[in-house]
Amino acid sequence: MTSRERVRAALAFEPVDKAPLEYHRCGRGLYEHGEALRSLIKAHPGDFEDFSDEPVPQLPADARDPDGSYHEFKTDEWGVTWESRIFAMMGHPCRQPLADWAALDGFRCPPHALADGKAFDAFARHVAQVKQTRYEKCGWFGFFERMHALRPFEDVLMDVYDNGREINRLADMLVEYVMEELRLTCAAGVDAVQFGDDFGTSRAMLLSPEVWRTFFKPRYRRLIRYAKDQGKAVFFHTCGYVEPILADLREIGADEVWPQLTAYDMPALAAKLRELHLACAIHIDRANVMTHGTPEDVTRAVHAAAKAFDIMNGGAYFYVETDNGFPLENIRAQLDAIGTYRKDQ
Repeated sequence: MTSRERVRAALAFEPVDKAPLEYHRCGRGLYEHGEALRSLIKAHPGDFEDFSDEPVPQLPADARDPDGSYHEFKTDEWGVTWESRIFAMMGHPCRQPLADWAALDGFRCPPHALADGKAFDAFARHVAQVKQTRYEKCGWFGFFERMHALRPFEDVLMDVYDNGREINRLADMLVEYVMEELRLTCAAGVDAVQFGDDFGTSRAMLLSPEVWRTFFKPRYRRLIRYAKDQGKAVFFHTCGYVEPILADLREIGADEVWPQLTAYDMPALAAKLRELHLACAIHIDRANVMTHGTPEDVTRAVHAAAKAFDIMNGGAYFYVETDNGFPLENIRAQLDAIGTYRKDQ
């Protein structure tokens, strides 16, 4: 099987010759481990786009507190100022342009990067190059996390429950923005598009399933339907416990979910997703196992997940992301364990 055939088979719940493998762009991991991490990734090549030659992030000399610790403020193209205290990791919004709804009338979304013809042509060439050997999944499409970057989180939750004019206006504005972003990405020829919005805590959803179905589901349905009409597979990441809406995600066209496995009973989740015909990204626990566990703990976690999801019979793939504080020996153990499912059968 080629990489693209292998990923497509997994999404279709068909047997695979090797367990598919995806790497996340590991800026923090590269910063901490540099060439050692690159070498590990090159020794265990994946099936999605290869990021092993990404440049190692360089910590800005002026982004430090008087005590020498990293501390940086950055304002993005949306007008949100982010405070970061862990280099090469996402920070937290500290100044938000829509903290007061009075600013909504004057608010405008930024230009689309791919709307520039030269930028689009360069992206399309890149996509075509990746597809020669790998499966190409692109984008990060969603609007809930953008809403609570632009406006305080608790306010957004209350706004959604109130279902008022302003929050609906903002959501519709962002959906139109995402739709154009999605159109440009699909036009470039990608195999799949990635959606991502976190809707769960470790125990329950942030919003009731009924509120989610009223406010979010119709908007996601429209976006996902467009991608499916373009012949693209749809991947959907959402952290936390969201079991009540898994069937909804499948209903509106998602082919895959990337869940936070620690929020579930893993065998029960695997059975549920197989019943729904919804493929799963196997993402080993970062907060505990990968950060504080031993290499033996990591190895056991990989094999337990592979068994629960019956990975060689399709419906799942391994996803590897390297956060701050992962010991190199744990990353090696993870990739070595995954490698046992990557040998020719």
